[in-house]
Amino acid sequence: MRSFATALLLLTSGCACVGSAGAQEAPRRLPSPAEAGLYFHTPLNNMSVPPKFKVRIGLRGMGVAPAGVQKAGTGHHHLLIDTQLARFDQPIPNNPQHIHLGNGQTEVEVTLPPGRHTLQLVLGDHDHIPHDPPVVSQRIQITVRDREIVEAR
Repeated sequence: MRSFATALLLLTSGCACVGSAGAQEAPRRLPSPAEAGLYFHTPLNNMSVPPKFKVRIGLRGMGVAPAGVQKAGTGHHHLLIDTQLARFDQPIPNNPQHIHLGNGQTEVEVTLPPGRHTLQLVLGDHDHIPHDPPVVSQRIQITVRDREIVEAR
């Protein structure tokens, strides 16, 4: 009887521990200065672009460091295509709509299908988590042409 009571006590204690361990805390977000800003050099809002184009990124008030490098006041860029972040307290997903520039790049070549698209930039820390407050660009809209236009020389 005693071993049954001990086993029951251990089982219930274990369940309580599992319950509290199962509740995950949001990762700690690194601070960003109030003057930090993220913006598009190109393309600009309402611009028409060819199917393959370069996105050039500007950042003020902070520096750029590759993913995995934890250095105060820095982060790396993420390009969001036709989507928005649902949560700023979790790592930015890595998929075709969330392009990670994890090597510290400030430009990326993108190929999109013809039509209207939205783009937004988000700065992430060494673990791809947005800073607090988040450093994001304005959302812009672009139109991707159905073919490359060759300029006359």
